[in-house]
Amino acid sequence: MKLVFIIGDAAVGKMTVGQELMKLTGLRLFHNHMTIEPVIEIFGRYDGKTTMELRDVIFRNFAASENYGMIFTLMMAFDQPSEWAYLDHIREIFAPYGTEFCYVELIAPQEVRLRRNRTENRLRHKASKRDLAASEQRILDDDSRFRCVSREGEIPFPNYLRIENADKEPREVAELIRDTFGL
Repeated sequence: MKLVFIIGDAAVGKMTVGQELMKLTGLRLFHNHMTIEPVIEIFGRYDGKTTMELRDVIFRNFAASENYGMIFTLMMAFDQPSEWAYLDHIREIFAPYGTEFCYVELIAPQEVRLRRNRTENRLRHKASKRDLAASEQRILDDDSRFRCVSREGEIPFPNYLRIENADKEPREVAELIRDTFGL
């Protein structure tokens, strides 16, 4: 089993790259909004506890399956210990199944991410981003509150790839990931 984490800042292209990587490799895509959006729809607001519990059910059942592997995307605030603990938690679910873990960090400047925040693909898959003024304000607020780009040498994982993808097409990034990790 393979588990590819695609991490990075909001609107950096995690889901879109994940979609392309799924087409190239047969890995299944589980982007973070696949649990966020239904919870918002049911609760009328974001509910982190319910979102995390739903993800755990999916992770446990997928890890025990015969699937080749999964791509999981999530926004990562590197300055928050709880974010590192969450990665550990997911790894603990998959580790008993001999899972190979790969980590991809995508990086793009704020102006690129604000532009990507308005793309048709993003808005189609993430209903909570359709209020563009609110979504853009969240990006600005998160950028001022959290550090969502790693520091040099901060990532301790052996299978780690950092990609500045501001000027790269999603398929090009996905091909680089595939080739780097032999997926």
